Amino acid sequence: MTLSNQNADLLLRRLLLLKEPSSFYVVFDSVSQGGHPLLDELVLLCGKAHLTYLSFETINRPKYATEFIPCLGQTPQQIVQNVRKQQTGAIKLLIVVDSLNYIFNSQLPEFIKGLMHPSTVLVGIFHTDVLDSLDPNHKSYPSSHQLLQFMGTTLFTVEPLISDDREETIANETAHMFISSAPELNSSKFRLSVANRRKSGRAVSYDFIMDTKLHSAELVKEAQAPVEEDESLLKDLTTFNLTTSSKEKLAREQVELPFMEAQDSLGSMGGAIVYEFEKDDDYDEEDPYEDPF
Repeated sequence: MTLSNQNADLLLRRLLLLKEPSSFYVVFDSVSQGGHPLLDELVLLCGKAHLTYLSFETINRPKYATEFIPCLGQTPQQIVQNVRKQQTGAIKLLIVVDSLNYIFNSQLPEFIKGLMHPSTVLVGIFHTDVLDSLDPNHKSYPSSHQLLQFMGTTLFTVEPLISDDREETIANETAHMFISSAPELNSSKFRLSVANRRKSGRAVSYDFIMDTKLHSAELVKEAQAPVEEDESLLKDLTTFNLTTSSKEKLAREQVELPFMEAQDSLGSMGGAIVYEFEKDDDYDEEDPYEDPF
């Protein structure tokens, strides 16, 4: 395993264990792949954390929830007041919002700010295929999706694992029925994209294949095609011969450029510009204006 693989696996594990200094997790999901399998994995790994569940869509209280607060019919200010009663510096509090889509985009920053606390980690799910709750009084305000991408310190994006030959078929089924019965959708094995922002502002991103049944995550590496010179592309462009024969390529590689030799002898002198006199140089020692130094 390479160092980059180790760093990626370690980062994901630390994020799921709530060990990484990241206070706001956003899970972007869709009807094709929900974010609850990832949420279940996070709850399993973080142990017996004090978990407050803010419910907009969930009817029954999850088993892992310490506190369950139904939020439909409440204003964002009322929800924040209910949560703040439980926020103390003594315990680490995990707050889960099952859908951030119910908050107006103009109220979203204030709502998130109200839930934040030094001892709190906030996890919110946002459905990307649901229309934003736009405030009609703030038409020029950024969308909720844009705000969450900006405010989130860790962004999780879950997508189903669909092969290329099945992608068009499933897309047609979803377009006509909205929900497809394809086994690839809403599976325990899915593609997970992770983007994490450090306090320094540096951001790192990785893609994983995650299996919540096996509790494993495999780093995905995009294959990069080698860049080669394709001289066939130069044909028929002009009447000139732009290609290079094998003999010409060999001769080009054997050419010794003068500055290469100069670098070998003068490279130890740092970035100074050095001029060495040669015997053919016309230099008058009595004329100070011709002094190259």
